[in-house]
Amino acid sequence: MQASLTMSMRRFSHFRWLAAYKQTTTTLQNIGAFTQTEPNASVLNGRSSLHSLLERTRFTSRLSACTLSSRAFHTSLRHGADEVISVNAPSFADSVSEGDIRWEKAVGDSVSADELVGEIETDKTNMPVYAPSDGVIEQFLVEDGATVTAGIPLFKLKLGAGAAKPAAASPPPATETPPPPPSSPKDVPPTSSGPIPSDLPPVGAPPTGPMASIPTAAIKPQPAASSSIAPSIVGHVGGSRSEQRVKMNRMRQRIAQRLKDAQNTAAMLTTFNEIDMSNVMEMRNKYKEAFQKKHNLKLGFMSAFVKAAAFALQDQPVVNAVIDDLEIVYRDFIDISVAVATPKGLVVPVIRNVEQMNYADIEKTIAELGEKARAGTLAIEDMDGGTFTISNGGVFGSMFGTPIINPPQSAILGMHGIFDRPVAVSGKVEIRPMMYVALTYDHKLVDGREAVTFLRKIKGAVEDPRIMLLDL
Repeated sequence: MQASLTMSMRRFSHFRWLAAYKQTTTTLQNIGAFTQTEPNASVLNGRSSLHSLLERTRFTSRLSACTLSSRAFHTSLRHGADEVISVNAPSFADSVSEGDIRWEKAVGDSVSADELVGEIETDKTNMPVYAPSDGVIEQFLVEDGATVTAGIPLFKLKLGAGAAKPAAASPPPATETPPPPPSSPKDVPPTSSGPIPSDLPPVGAPPTGPMASIPTAAIKPQPAASSSIAPSIVGHVGGSRSEQRVKMNRMRQRIAQRLKDAQNTAAMLTTFNEIDMSNVMEMRNKYKEAFQKKHNLKLGFMSAFVKAAAFALQDQPVVNAVIDDLEIVYRDFIDISVAVATPKGLVVPVIRNVEQMNYADIEKTIAELGEKARAGTLAIEDMDGGTFTISNGGVFGSMFGTPIINPPQSAILGMHGIFDRPVAVSGKVEIRPMMYVALTYDHKLVDGREAVTFLRKIKGAVEDPRIMLLDL
């Protein structure tokens, strides 16, 4: 009976040991999923060897699980920090095929997510290139100023927020130059300035014979020998006469090409008129505060001209049309391009569906597009299209000028400065704020009658906005 009980206890301990072994193996495979198994010491009845073996197994399994789990954690971090990705060029609009890359960062610079790395300069606008995540710029795959197309790899980015810019190499420590050794004094008597030369040149003896007489006529005056060299005559040196060559950016190249194309393809003609700005200036001064209070916008003169142009384009739809091969395309919508000067060139963002807008809508759109133009964030979609253009040279003090058509459009309105001039009003001379306006049009499509009528329509709508309300 005692032997049978002892055998059963041994088998039970053996099974418990096997179970612990299997659990330890499972723990090592699952890396950290450890299930505690406590051996029953009272049942073992003093069998310390087997109990010690189980304790060592449990300790080893815990240690192995922790070690493997820690190794797996650090390995994943190192993999993320060392990962290098390639950043491609963004997609372009259908009307743009390529652009020139301009880098704003250098290799080794740390960048944050959505930080500007460079810009792609196209013939219409600049497209920003941002970092997709935190990291360090490892390599530029295209040189600064190179031509790129959509989707090509631009640069390599080493991921990791903790990556820092490599420290600049410190200059080597300056070594002190030892002072030169003192020169040895010469053996010269203190009362003498130097040794007296012993070989003096011989002095010629005075002549003893009679001097031959020389005729006075034979004596010619000789120029006195100058003891010093005459100073050279130096001409007046002006300022710097250097010249600098700068490559034309793509926007300037595109502007030059389009303007030359307009001259080559359009039969351009310009007609002029003048507008009395008294009424519109009075309206602005009277309602500008109420307008700003309600719409949070400043009331300017551009909205009056944009609205008047839309009114005139509806009256003369041929000015809003365009020639396409052998056909004339008439539009039932009015998209007016407003020329905006930027440091990189002239851009023409488009105000769409102007015929459906009021003054507040126009002023709001102009403010938004102007802000984007000054910040250089105009998208290509902001400048695509346009059926008519307005250029305001008056902001620069222009008095008179002939604008050039923005192809493929058929006409452009040029605004100029407002100046007080004497004009005849009801048989009397009065000083009025006057503005010259010019309409350049393609004479292949627009006849002189339509052009003059169109410009007079703008003149009447600006001078008296009630004409638009009454549809006169």
